[in-house]
Amino acid sequence: MSARRAVREAKNHPSEMRLARQRVNDAKVALGERGPVWWDDGAPDLNRHLVKNTLYADWFEELTECKLNPSSAKWEA
Repeated sequence: MSARRAVREAKNHPSEMRLARQRVNDAKVALGERGPVWWDDGAPDLNRHLVKNTLYADWFEELTECKLNPSSAKWEA
């Protein structure tokens, strides 16, 4: 959080802004939010993709239909 505050405080100081943004990036990489994928199960990295453009599109569409019209839910055992 201090890195984000540093970005806000460096608003009109380009050199400080560059350093603050690097700190934010370093934190995000350390948390696994950026950088190479951290899992090794062969699953694709679908981060920053619209769900409609992924292999989860049909599943998501079904969820959306259920929320709009609960009577259309298809419950299977």
